[in-house]
Amino acid sequence: MGSLWQGLLGEKGGTGGRIVPPTGFTAQLTLFSAGAMAFLAVFALALALATGRLADRWSAELAGSVTVRVSAPVAEQEQRVQAAMTVLQSTPGTGQPRLLPQDELALLLEPWFGPDMPVDALPVPALIDLPVEGGFDAEGLRLRLEAEVPGAVLDDHTEWRRPLVSAANRLRVLGVVSLILIGAASAAMITLAAKAALAANGQVIRVMRLIGARDLTIATAFVQRFTRRAAVGSAIGTAAGMIALAILPDASAAGGFLTGLGFRGWDWLMPLAIPVIAAAVGFLATRWAALKMLGAVR
Repeated sequence: MGSLWQGLLGEKGGTGGRIVPPTGFTAQLTLFSAGAMAFLAVFALALALATGRLADRWSAELAGSVTVRVSAPVAEQEQRVQAAMTVLQSTPGTGQPRLLPQDELALLLEPWFGPDMPVDALPVPALIDLPVEGGFDAEGLRLRLEAEVPGAVLDDHTEWRRPLVSAANRLRVLGVVSLILIGAASAAMITLAAKAALAANGQVIRVMRLIGARDLTIATAFVQRFTRRAAVGSAIGTAAGMIALAILPDASAAGGFLTGLGFRGWDWLMPLAIPVIAAAVGFLATRWAALKMLGAVR
């Protein structure tokens, strides 16, 4: 009898067992769900990494410089700009200040006024870009400008930097949450498929128990088969997701809209962990479902 149920489960411990349907809707469901979830997981992982890079870049770029805006009547503007430049050049923790020329001001105003707006005919304040370092005292410079250069306003980009970085960090959290939800959905689908296979083979399981098969041995056959299906499906989905990301246009070709969505350098190795994680999820979900179902099938 022992050799009989071992033959049903598969020789030498089995590789999934003859009692587990090799084809049918459970196999297709497991392969499809694992592949689809792995495909989505690649994009969720890319989103989390890209938004992390975006937050770091925004924070570094906006924190590395400040802007001084000088507003004055036309007759006095040049004099006040020179006074502001003198103050900035003598401020500790700063680099060489640079007065933005008219063509750069025109580019800044182009989204609002269009490319043909004569900027030199408008009462546009002068803008000075000032690189800063770690020991820069923004509040001290702001008070000094108020006292020595009327009409000069210091903008350290705090109001712009904080919401941008916060939004990027929240997108990164959203990507991580998406990965967790994808893993939970994968576990649920594999659990349902395993339960369906167990229910379809309920009569066979009862017969195997009568000839001496243990619940753990029967469950192992299902666990092996469904773990392999989850791994194969997720490997296909991961490969498809990586190919889809590789053929996306870069940020410059897309006008910056994609914000560099994708992997960079060694980040391309991270999606390779998705099939391993999917196999582990399939193993745990199938083992739990099998042991629970076998406890109910008597």
